[in-house]
Amino acid sequence: MFFVICIAGNIINVIMEEGIFRGLFVKLAEIKYPFIKATILSSVLFGIWHIAAPIRSLLDGEMSVAGTVLSALLLILTTGIAGVKFCLLTKITGSVWMSMADHFTNNTVINLLHVVTSSGMDELQVIRISIAQTLSFLIVLIIYWKSGAHYKQTFRKTYL
Repeated sequence: MFFVICIAGNIINVIMEEGIFRGLFVKLAEIKYPFIKATILSSVLFGIWHIAAPIRSLLDGEMSVAGTVLSALLLILTTGIAGVKFCLLTKITGSVWMSMADHFTNNTVINLLHVVTSSGMDELQVIRISIAQTLSFLIVLIIYWKSGAHYKQTFRKTYL
C-alpha cells in the first residue's frame, strides 16, 4: 500500500508542479522575456517552492536555525538546477511529458531510497540528490546544445 500511495502522490505532485512551473510560468514569462530568462525565473520559484521541508524540520525541533538555512539554500540551488533541467527537457521535446517523466522518476527514487544512520536520519540525502541532479543537468544541457533546441522557436516568438 505504501508504494501505491507513493506512486499516486508522485503522479499528482508531478502533474501539478510541471504544469505550473514549466507549463504555465515559462509560457507566460516567454511572452515578455527570452527562454533563458523565463527558465531562470521559473527555476528560482521552483527552488523556493521546496524549502518547506527544512522549515518543517526547524519547527519540529529536528534542525537548528543554521542547519535550516544551509539546508534551504542547498535545496533551492539543487531544485533550481533540476528546474532548469526540466525546462530544457521541455524545450528539447516541445512538451512537458519528458520533464514529467524525469521529475516522476526523480521523486520516486528520492522517496524510496533512504539511508538510515545510527541517529535515524538520512543526513546525506540532500548531498546525494545534489550530485545526481547536477550530473543529470549536465547530460541534458549537452543534449540541449547538440540537438539544436536552443534555436527552436519559442512561445514568445510565435505569438508576438
